This record gives sequence, C-alpha cells and structure tokens, in this order.
Amino acid sequence: MKLLHLDSSILGEHSSSRVLSREIVARLKAEHPGLSVTYQDLAAEPLPHYSAASLAGADGEHAARDRATLEAFLEADIVVIGAPLYNFSLPSQLKAWIDRVTIKDRTFRYTAQGPQGLAGGKQVIVAIARGGVYVPGAGTEFGESYLRFLFGFLGITDLTFVRAEGLNVSAEQRAAALSGARAMIGSLATRGTPAALAA
Repeated sequence: MKLLHLDSSILGEHSSSRVLSREIVARLKAEHPGLSVTYQDLAAEPLPHYSAASLAGADGEHAARDRATLEAFLEADIVVIGAPLYNFSLPSQLKAWIDRVTIKDRTFRYTAQGPQGLAGGKQVIVAIARGGVYVPGAGTEFGESYLRFLFGFLGITDLTFVRAEGLNVSAEQRAAALSGARAMIGSLATRGTPAALAA
C-alpha cells in the first residue's frame, strides 16, 4: 500500500499543518508497518506556477517532473496533505500541485452525462490549519470547501479533514485546537478491510 505525503506550509518547523500531517502519517505507519511513503515538500521544492509552457510541456525537465507528480498521485492509495490557509485561501504551492494532478482523461473526463472523476478509490486526509475560525461551506470559507469540491470532482469520496483553527486567536485557543486535532488523528480509520489494505 502506498501513501503520498504532501506539505505546503512556508513556515517550516513552525507550521501546525506540518506537525499534524506528520502525526497523521506516523499514525498510519504504526497501523500498517508495510506502508510505503513518498514525501513531497511543496514549499521547499515548489512546482512552477502553471503556465502556457507547462500546459504544452515545452520544458523537458519540467514536463518530466509534472508527469512524476501525476503518477505519484495516481499510484497512491492514501494521500495526506498539510494545508494551511493563507489570506482565506490555500498556498499557491499547493495550487501548483493541484494543477499537475487535475488532468483531463487522467484524473477526470467529460461525458454526455457531465464530468466523471477517474481517481476514485483513494483515501485523502487533509490537515488544515487556520488562524481564524470558519464554518465549512460558509461564504467566507474557501480552503476546505474548495478541496472538498476538487477531490469530489476527481472521483474521491473518502475525504477527511483534521482541523486546527483559531490558532491566532489566543494561546489557549491554539492549544485547544491542536489538542482537538490530535484527538481526531487518534480516531482516524483507514479505508477498507484489513484484507483490502494489505493488497
């Protein structure tokens, strides 16, 4: 079984989303010792912003990296993403990754009945860290709701958010938010039956 672990925070070891995504991966590795983990730090080694050249595959080196990024996503059984919220949205580094995995006829296609996701069967767990407090689906919340729509569009229905929010409200709120997120991590269930997970 393969796990793809992505971090996108620019804050390095000061990042709450990185701490939580790391703890999620550790929890899953403890449950499944044979888990194969691929790690991508999208802030330390960012993908270029999507461009006409990216779309055309004009740069051979960049095109090869784009293909590898897509294949790593397609091959993963579980995807763990550290996703902070900056200025009400996701980091541009994470958006650049999304642009490499949202590919017509690879992860979705258009049909006469509407779009169809082709990347189903994966479990996606997002550690989302926010300085404020937002109601998912509200008009002011653009991170979690975007990712929920995106992965649904790609055919992924097994999606879990581990939330740490209100981190900038106060020290007490920060501690409570991280404690609550860790409780969620402790109760995470991987998809499928043990037999399926061993495949």
